[in-house]
Amino acid sequence: KKRRDLFQEASEASSVVEEVHDRHTKNEENKTMREKTIEQKLVQAVKAKGGIAPKFVSPGFSGVPDRLILLPDGKCGFVEVKVSGGKPRPLQESRIRLLRQLGFLAFVLDGESQIPHILSEIGGDSCGV
Repeated sequence: KKRRDLFQEASEASSVVEEVHDRHTKNEENKTMREKTIEQKLVQAVKAKGGIAPKFVSPGFSGVPDRLILLPDGKCGFVEVKVSGGKPRPLQESRIRLLRQLGFLAFVLDGESQIPHILSEIGGDSCGV
């Protein structure tokens, strides 16, 4: 009887672990989708201002912001996109700090409502924001 009880307990524990794993996986997928949505809104807003927002990838130099924002009249900035309330990883914070020390504009975007302000900061009056 004890062996059967132990087997039942182990089976129930396994089910709980699977459920927690599934929930975590869904949360990560939702997080990625929300971040992707914010990023898409940023790209659309930049295009509407006559600019481009290429994905910024730097092999051998990890932690750079997600997007390079290039607006008319030579205005540029960097944007790290996060889910609402999300914070950059320590390496990302370090890269953003470095960019700012070099005189570049660098932002952390964690909500669609911040997009107009960020574009205004990067583009000033030339973008009509």
